[in-house]
Amino acid sequence: MKKIITLAAWGLLAAAAPVCAQTVYDAAKITNKDLNGTARFVGMGGAMGALGGDISTIGTNPAGIGIYRSNDAMVSFGFSSYGTESNYMGSKMNSDKVRASFDNAGFVLSSKIGNATALRYVNFGFNYHKAKSFYRNMSMSGNLGAHSQTFQMAEQAGGIESWGDHPYYDDNVGWLSILGYDSWLISNLTTDVTDVPYKDKDGNHITDSSGKPLYETPGSYYGMYENGDATFRSEERGGIEQYDFNVSFNISDRVYLGLTIGAYAIDYSKYTFYDENYTGDNAGQGYNLTSWNRIEGSGFDFKFGAIVRPFEYSPLRIGLAIHTPTFYSLDYKTSALVQSDVANDVSGNIEMYDIYTPDMVNGDMVRQFRLQTPWTYNVSVGYTIGNSWALGAEYEYEDYSSMKFKNPDDGYSDLFEYENSTTPMMKGVSTIRLGAEYKVIPQFALRAGYNYSTAIFNSDAYKDLPLNSIQTDTDFANTKALSNYTLGIGYRGSMFYADLAYKFSSYKEDFYPFAEMGREVDNGVEYRVLQSLPTVTKVKNTRSQVLLTLGLRF
Repeated sequence: MKKIITLAAWGLLAAAAPVCAQTVYDAAKITNKDLNGTARFVGMGGAMGALGGDISTIGTNPAGIGIYRSNDAMVSFGFSSYGTESNYMGSKMNSDKVRASFDNAGFVLSSKIGNATALRYVNFGFNYHKAKSFYRNMSMSGNLGAHSQTFQMAEQAGGIESWGDHPYYDDNVGWLSILGYDSWLISNLTTDVTDVPYKDKDGNHITDSSGKPLYETPGSYYGMYENGDATFRSEERGGIEQYDFNVSFNISDRVYLGLTIGAYAIDYSKYTFYDENYTGDNAGQGYNLTSWNRIEGSGFDFKFGAIVRPFEYSPLRIGLAIHTPTFYSLDYKTSALVQSDVANDVSGNIEMYDIYTPDMVNGDMVRQFRLQTPWTYNVSVGYTIGNSWALGAEYEYEDYSSMKFKNPDDGYSDLFEYENSTTPMMKGVSTIRLGAEYKVIPQFALRAGYNYSTAIFNSDAYKDLPLNSIQTDTDFANTKALSNYTLGIGYRGSMFYADLAYKFSSYKEDFYPFAEMGREVDNGVEYRVLQSLPTVTKVKNTRSQVLLTLGLRF
């Protein structure tokens, strides 16, 4: 069991932090990028950081734009097929979708200074590309056995002695617990006469179906149901648009330097539907929880790069690049609906409950926050053999555990101490890119590439919702290593060029609809701990993408 933070300390944080909403899983999704760009760049697996001469290197090694000796303008279009297969204890579900996209547009203006000085060229570039596609559907279904999402609702409610008149506006109360309590999915009713009398809205002492008085046990809640059949489905949409502005320099045709300023626009939406229907003694009862979440905002970063030809008469090139963190300012918008059909502990009758958060808070709830992504370090090598072969290789590293959530107003992290205490669930990610191009004739080229990125999350990571979170989508998935396989062809005329690329992406993940939390006392101090998880759902994700780039060099 993992100790996250003491409850005493958390109580102080909750009292000062009305901004909690997101988790490390939201942050990782925003930080992670797709292999996308021009068809030539993708066809070579993105391994062009040292080779340069392609507009897409503006976002990996800015010095690659310094290789240009003429102007360039291009556009790229894509068509993708997405596939998701889930397997929960032998029960398989598939989701396949296709969509077209506008992926890339950019230009380079190349200015020759001359041959009399060391500075030969000063180039300017701009590139737009779809850095990330969130398009994905996923489903799973099966019997959870002794596990229930209501246990997570009850744990989040732990320590609450009074809900107050307007709990949905209470910055110290998590929405998951309120929804569970209002729809009779969790309870704290008892017949212990030492506790506080449980009264109705008119102040009358309530009794159970046998006439026995009911009492509240302050701060002690429990989930009322288990042994249910669960169904989960989610739909994710949107993407990250990246706008890069570059200036680069060619010094003596031996050293190339570049600077890129990047701007980002995020639009991410997620819909989830989770349903539990009970068997055995509770047959005929159940509930469903629907969540709508959206993250919107913008960010910026700086990228610095260099390419060096260490030997004057050798085609070997070495590239180095460093990217600052991306500094995001983001809005998190959420709403939720619970529909339950369960036995009321007071009346003993099965009743319908329909709780919709926009009715409680007059619309969607919005929380603002800042996110600082990791630094990125990139080293690359490129080599050409005559006029026929171009070979590239890259290694890139990002330490995801160094990400930081920050206050929306002043940029400090004190309001997000709890969220930042969970970033060690992530780890450093290494990415290797390999690519090759062979010109069959000067006008026609064949390309191939491969990418491999290690897992972002530790295998025992889980979604730890803060006690006062308004987030109600409890699902999470620990993604494993990602592989990209690419092929491409290209045509080069005197001015016009066209490239076509195919990319196949594949990665697996361990999916869970929720995490059951608990409490543990160590030396008199109480901690929140991960108590148990349902049986893992094995998920395989694939994406096939075809890219077409049309361009002019002049």
